[in-house]
Amino acid sequence: MKKTYKIEVDCAHCAMKMEAAAKKTAGVADVTVSFMTQKMKVEFEEGADVSAVMADVVKACKKVEADCEIFVE
Repeated sequence: MKKTYKIEVDCAHCAMKMEAAAKKTAGVADVTVSFMTQKMKVEFEEGADVSAVMADVVKACKKVEADCEIFVE
């Protein structure tokens, strides 16, 4: 399953750090973070609990970029 989330990030380097952190999160198959479009595209592993995985993604991203925002419904 793939989902797209609106984000707020200040620079392209910060977006790269968020992408790297999100890719290491359990339940995530792949992630693309775009500074230009302010979007995060997440591909989840088969059978993953999307809301739990996204909670972990938000935590991981906040560790590397404290002032980022990921708008999870």
